[in-house]
Amino acid sequence: MLLAYGGGSIKKSGLYQQVVDILNRCGKEVFELPGVMPNPTVEKLYEGCRAAKENNVDLILAVGGGSVCDYAKAVSVSAWCEEDPWDKYFLRMEDVANPIIPVGCVLTMVGTGSEMNGGSVITNHTSKLKIGHVFGDNVFPK
Repeated sequence: MLLAYGGGSIKKSGLYQQVVDILNRCGKEVFELPGVMPNPTVEKLYEGCRAAKENNVDLILAVGGGSVCDYAKAVSVSAWCEEDPWDKYFLRMEDVANPIIPVGCVLTMVGTGSEMNGGSVITNHTSKLKIGHVFGDNVFPK
């Protein structure tokens, strides 16, 4: 299982330890992916894809706000994509034809709605683009 979160406020609040304790009690092997920033970048997306594939994760748990949820959904559809997911999903807006890793969300902020849809926004600073793709209901967080 891949645990994605932002800058560490979940550690300061104690939520991180609560989540990790629950996952440990359930016997889950947890791989962490901290540092998800507002407006997640394509470089961070590639990092998440590598982590998901290398650890053969079966769930991505996003703990944080809308950006972390968006990021988790992008990784879920991109990890097993056989071509560049930025090109396929965010430039060409193609449908997902590869396995999708399920996503769960534990929200720390209200109002984004990212936990209730298949949308994801990724930023590419090199090309100066910030693009959203609304994936199908098979990408909705569980």
